[in-house]
Amino acid sequence: MLKIIGKKAQYTLLLTAMFFAGSQTFAQTHDTSLPRLIEKNGRHAFLVDGKPFLMLGGQAHNSSAWPALMPEVWKSADAMHLNTLEVPLYWEQIEPQAGKFDFSLVDMLLTQARQHNVHLVLLWFGTWKNGSNHYMPEWMKRDAEKYPNITGKTGKPIDSPSPHSKATLDADIRAFSAVMHYLKQADTQHTVIMVQVENEPGSWDTVRDYSAKAQKLFEADIPPELLKPAILKTLNVPENTKGPWAKVFGERADEYFQAWSIARFIEQVAAAGKAEYPLPLYVNVALRDPLTNPPATHYESGGATDNVIPIWKAAAPSIDLLAPDIYLSGSERVLKVIDLYTRADNTLFVPEAGLIADNAKYFYDVLAHGGIGFSPFGIDNNGDVSNDDHLAERLTPFADEYAMASPMMRELAQWAFENKIKAVVEHEDGAEQTINLGPWDAVIKFGSGRGGELKPNKDHNGKAMIVTLDENKFIMTGTNCRITFHPAGGNTGKAWQYLKAEEGQYDHGVFKSLRILNGDETDWGGPAMGDQPRVLRISLVVR
Repeated sequence: MLKIIGKKAQYTLLLTAMFFAGSQTFAQTHDTSLPRLIEKNGRHAFLVDGKPFLMLGGQAHNSSAWPALMPEVWKSADAMHLNTLEVPLYWEQIEPQAGKFDFSLVDMLLTQARQHNVHLVLLWFGTWKNGSNHYMPEWMKRDAEKYPNITGKTGKPIDSPSPHSKATLDADIRAFSAVMHYLKQADTQHTVIMVQVENEPGSWDTVRDYSAKAQKLFEADIPPELLKPAILKTLNVPENTKGPWAKVFGERADEYFQAWSIARFIEQVAAAGKAEYPLPLYVNVALRDPLTNPPATHYESGGATDNVIPIWKAAAPSIDLLAPDIYLSGSERVLKVIDLYTRADNTLFVPEAGLIADNAKYFYDVLAHGGIGFSPFGIDNNGDVSNDDHLAERLTPFADEYAMASPMMRELAQWAFENKIKAVVEHEDGAEQTINLGPWDAVIKFGSGRGGELKPNKDHNGKAMIVTLDENKFIMTGTNCRITFHPAGGNTGKAWQYLKAEEGQYDHGVFKSLRILNGDETDWGGPAMGDQPRVLRISLVVR
């Protein structure tokens, strides 16, 4: 028996029930009222309370999920108009002694989130956190022989947990299952809508584990799950290829082996947790450069980087989605990442983005790709009150977008699912861009000002988003740009004009007009968007 300690309950769990429930149990206990992901025609929606939900998110700093720090986290969450807070759960706090669990942290987070009317995404800082084991309990850290780290190629120990340690795996399964079991009992309101399993798993300073145990597995034949023709084709391997890792995958074998090993470890943790409480689960990713195909010595090897997504999908079917953490710079790289993680078999979600103004514009592109949420990282002052003024400035670009999106959150989620949203973000060259809307083209010029030539944006932070309601009616928003319509398709060459241009907002699913725009607001080439996003409903007519 396993003793579980929490503010709300003290109870015992039978180990066999916790750890040996399989996929059949999950199928039988799946509750349609739970938050869940759905897919149709390659597009995805995240259902919360049975309706499409868009996570307007923010993530707390790594060490901020403590009673003394949470007031500042909630201060930032309120200022940002969040509907979802991402916050860590620390294994070392949850299981301070082997087999004895303390869920007071979970209780605190649930209570405070409900007070603020905000949903939670819990981040399990378990075996991996940024490639290391620094959130493991002390009793594990003191027993390196039982819970080993990776051995590097030269025999040097690496500050990263081995994915081949059964003792570590068993301990993580036990702890994560206990968390999910407790959450099912304590959170009947579904305040928690999703859980991250581990944090940016992988290894720095070595491509894989070279311990004797790992080497034996590496020299064995690759697992049958990777022999499917579609997977081999994606990995540029001829069909019907068999044999050990080095023979099949050549120079990428070390990295692919590491990806498989870590993904299989996490799959077993996730499957056990899901058997207890089938919330959507995801793994976040420390990215590589998506444009240059660098070797794994240049990034965190073994995580779900774009080149090993097929391996992760085969190895970890209990993980619902692989989510990119965006800290790369440059629009070409960021937009490529968004493309790569938008797949029929992968729901797009950005759980972390650097808290810089430039990243706020990618919220639009995520929506246009059918994404279910977006979240900048480090929204609180991390215990440094002297940083409050600077922090407020950094939060503002995201707060402005969330304030715009909040009243129409459900509509945006539905439109994203239905592929009705198109968006552009300003590139570093500031060049104009065109969105094709069938019978219309929308030309977006970036800059500020009402008449004539626009003043260039200093920080290239312009963006525009257009939702097609019907072929002649659109919802638009954006910042630091001007949007001009031109007849296209069947309308090419025809005269046209605005039938009506309105500024307004959504209220319980209904657009409420605040004013009708004409004259200077629609002349000079079309509606101009300033620093603050606003919502326009535009109707066009050909004459």
